Amino acid sequence: MRSWVLIPVIVLAGCETGMNGPAEPSYDGASAKPFTLAGETYDSQQAFVESGKRCGNDLTIDQVDEMVRADAAYHATHKGVTQTGGVIDVHVHVIYNPTTLQGDIPQSQVDDQIDVLNDAYLSTGWSFNLVSTDFTGNKSFFGMSPGSSSEASAKSSLRIGSADDLNLYTANPGGGLLGWATFPSDYAGDPDNDGVVVLYDSLPGGGAFPYDEGDTATHEVGHWMGLFHTFEGGCTKPGDSVSDTPKEKSANFGCPIKDSCKKNAGNDPIENYMDYTDDSCMFQFTAGQDARIDDQFTTYRFGK
Repeated sequence: MRSWVLIPVIVLAGCETGMNGPAEPSYDGASAKPFTLAGETYDSQQAFVESGKRCGNDLTIDQVDEMVRADAAYHATHKGVTQTGGVIDVHVHVIYNPTTLQGDIPQSQVDDQIDVLNDAYLSTGWSFNLVSTDFTGNKSFFGMSPGSSSEASAKSSLRIGSADDLNLYTANPGGGLLGWATFPSDYAGDPDNDGVVVLYDSLPGGGAFPYDEGDTATHEVGHWMGLFHTFEGGCTKPGDSVSDTPKEKSANFGCPIKDSCKKNAGNDPIENYMDYTDDSCMFQFTAGQDARIDDQFTTYRFGK
């Protein structure tokens, strides 16, 4: 049973301080060293980030433009109220290798992940209620990748609920990916595919250092709720379609302090959950991102 809060539609922009305190910059040049994650070794952490495996939601400018145009067309003909917070039911699907038991994480780790999500989204008014956890031993499902037949089979077999239910899958994605997610606007065209997939070792206490505090799921749920990467479009407009996230030229890693778009106000938003920085560096969504989440959830998920 969900609880919802409704208010008249408004569009807002602004800024807010971090929810868990200030970022703790820790970048010390370690990116020049070999970097290993999920059994894959890269020349450096930068090479890992540039490989596109930090997140499978690597959109083109045309794809972002199409989504923005679709939103505008919808709002031109639909009026109503905006969902500004509520409790989202979560169904976690733990997928593991039945031969080696790799990925067969305990319930306590799932519980910790839900706690991380609730802490991260606290200031947005959204919270997450774990309704069910199931455990599936299937080698094909365990190694699924975005758009694969394994992903389609796993999700069609396991997915529970409707558009406003979060289905979170833990697996060992092919190619060393940390995770990916569907966007709210994807649901109507392919409901069975809806959800978030993350590397099982990225959950709190996992072995995917420095992405082992649960914020891969925080990041991917951000996409599931309608957010783009903060570095979307680089230094050019419209960027991530949020006015209060400073622009950045490209994805960051580690925890640097820099201003890569000097013609725009503000340092790179390295503390933002929608960048690619280390989990220990992330602690913030902005008010503008909160407003976009509200709008996207209302438009594509609420009551669907």
